[in-house]
Amino acid sequence: MNTRKKLRELISRGGYTMAPGAYDPLTARLVQLAGFEAVYVTGGGISRSQGYPDMGLLTMTENVQVLARVVDAVDIPVIADMDTGYGIAVNVVRAMREYDRTGVAGFHIEDQVAPKKCGHYEGKAVVGVGEMVGKIKALVDARPDADMVIIARSDARAIEGLQAAIDRVNAYLEAGADVGFVEAPKSVEELAAIPPSLKGPALVNIFEGGKTPPLPATQLEAMGFKLGIYPSQTHRAAIRAAQEVLAVLKRDGDTAAIENRLATFNDRETAVNSSWWREREAKYLQSGT
Repeated sequence: MNTRKKLRELISRGGYTMAPGAYDPLTARLVQLAGFEAVYVTGGGISRSQGYPDMGLLTMTENVQVLARVVDAVDIPVIADMDTGYGIAVNVVRAMREYDRTGVAGFHIEDQVAPKKCGHYEGKAVVGVGEMVGKIKALVDARPDADMVIIARSDARAIEGLQAAIDRVNAYLEAGADVGFVEAPKSVEELAAIPPSLKGPALVNIFEGGKTPPLPATQLEAMGFKLGIYPSQTHRAAIRAAQEVLAVLKRDGDTAAIENRLATFNDRETAVNSSWWREREAKYLQSGT
């Protein structure tokens, strides 16, 4: 089964699927090795890994390059971030073609005004419902593979209120999106109201430090959410770990005091699948003798 069909299967089956965030191929590999069934490549994570805030500063080309390498590194479905589609409806047609070539299983697109901001920043603005409906229809018509999953996100909660955001997402689902995503609900009650109000499967974004309560997966599943993305946990862990080891190195001149907390040489080799590559190196070198 290809990864697009697999993602559709995960959405349609009973239960809740967690997709931890990755920002490069290595973190995507770690998500797979941890046993998760899908991985989410966060646009904010890609931006921050390049030293930029999540403010729509990277181009489509820069994001697509990372997505293609991530897809090549893992065997599980990759859910991508298309931001606002990089422009108007004709731009999303081009974006669909480029995202399709990467091999991602699905992506979400949002109704913010470009350039977008992190869904949990202040100062967001949204386009009109009609403009976003047009983008969704353009994506559906331009989709080369009918199994590619289109996730429609609305950031209108912060501007127009929860019900308006739900209404927007339902309009996007009616336009052909496969999954609905109301960004940044502000309470447990708001979270619980979303799945039964949507005309399709619901996705939730668990972003610690943001506006949405970070509830456990069991509670989100009970509410009716089908997918959960966890964009920032791996990146926050990597930043803190790097800060700690650099502080010890600066203080001591070596990392002996923290060595038991670092990945081993073998841990690192497993993370990048070295044994697979070495097996092929040996096989094909022998073939040439």
